[in-house]
Amino acid sequence: MKAQPAAKKPSSHKPSVCACVNLRRASRAITRIYDKALEPADLKITQYSVLANVAHAGPLNISKLARILKLDRTTLVRNLKSLEASGFIEDTEVSDPRERAIHITETGRTLVDKARPYWNIAQKQVESHLGAEALQQLNLLVTSLETLSDASEAQPLGD
Repeated sequence: MKAQPAAKKPSSHKPSVCACVNLRRASRAITRIYDKALEPADLKITQYSVLANVAHAGPLNISKLARILKLDRTTLVRNLKSLEASGFIEDTEVSDPRERAIHITETGRTLVDKARPYWNIAQKQVESHLGAEALQQLNLLVTSLETLSDASEAQPLGD
């Protein structure tokens, strides 16, 4: 007698009725995927993202980097502390003494180069799982939500 394939267990991953809860769950899930992929480089995705953007854009002031990464300055400055302590980034001179600017060090650039293949593995894993079309749709949805967020910040409360 031929064995029957095991019945698929129903997924315990049921979406919430709340869009915010679902997006936060997705954010944590994808962060785990990238963090796991970047383990051989001893980086988290948050660190890699900062380093890769500074490596790509060159010396940046903190405000511009925060805009690129869509982070508030306080969060970004907190994230920069460990990268600076590790010698991956350092301050650079700027014309305005009220601003702070950073650049990537050679050690940081070497780390980005080491980590990039692992980041690519995570990218390919996500695209393979979702499919190219769904990933493109996800990117469009994120952009749309950012636009909604920007518009809601511009609206005064109670109007």
